[in-house]
Amino acid sequence: MDDGFLMEVCVDSVESAVNAERGGAGRIELCAGLVEGGTTPSMGLLQVVKQCVRVPVFVMIRPRGGDFLYSDREVEVMKADIRLAKLHGADGLVFGALTEDGRIDTELCTALLAVCRPLPVTFHRAFDMVHDPLVALETLISLGFERVLTSGCDSSALEGLSLIKRLAEQAKGRIVVVPGGGITERNLQRILEGSTASEFHCSARSARDSGMKFRNPNVAMGASFSAPEYSIKVADVAKVRALNAIAKNIL
Repeated sequence: MDDGFLMEVCVDSVESAVNAERGGAGRIELCAGLVEGGTTPSMGLLQVVKQCVRVPVFVMIRPRGGDFLYSDREVEVMKADIRLAKLHGADGLVFGALTEDGRIDTELCTALLAVCRPLPVTFHRAFDMVHDPLVALETLISLGFERVLTSGCDSSALEGLSLIKRLAEQAKGRIVVVPGGGITERNLQRILEGSTASEFHCSARSARDSGMKFRNPNVAMGASFSAPEYSIKVADVAKVRALNAIAKNIL
């Protein structure tokens, strides 16, 4: 942590992890599928990232995109992924689970937390889909989560800033409330000053053109909303440094 603020950067590649650390990130959230908001990364990715960076690496545990209501078989996948992530050097885990009526799934979270320990655990932005965020925060505290990542139940952390501040005040140091969602160089200062947060979460990515010389414009590897094959998004060292500098200069 630099000057009271810790910057967590979510990444989905070794290149992005290295760039995040070079830019000054204090922690990495390692994911796959950032287009879907982040899913569980491969253990091969975790192994190589751990070889390449020294900052803590928290691993996303999310078996698919979409909602946060999980079947029994999906829960078994999550437990297996947690065990593997611990085996391959994860420094922390990140997950979230809800009931069908929009509350924290306390039974499932308790079971998953038991598998995660002794590593620290963040409840991710499933929090932004809860029925009552103030009640949900108390539930997370009682369960023993160290952090909660939130955009203030809005489209971005800037839009949800008033709720983020209210959550941080309610937490009173019992859990770390981490603003995340749409954070850029243009709004970080407002978010940090307005939320009283000590940590923040961002992706700080830029598009990089593919090195492919031969290109077939008629074929796409994913759904129509997917990123194009010949443009790769990676964490941008300059953007990470700029965000870090803004956070340092606020104090």
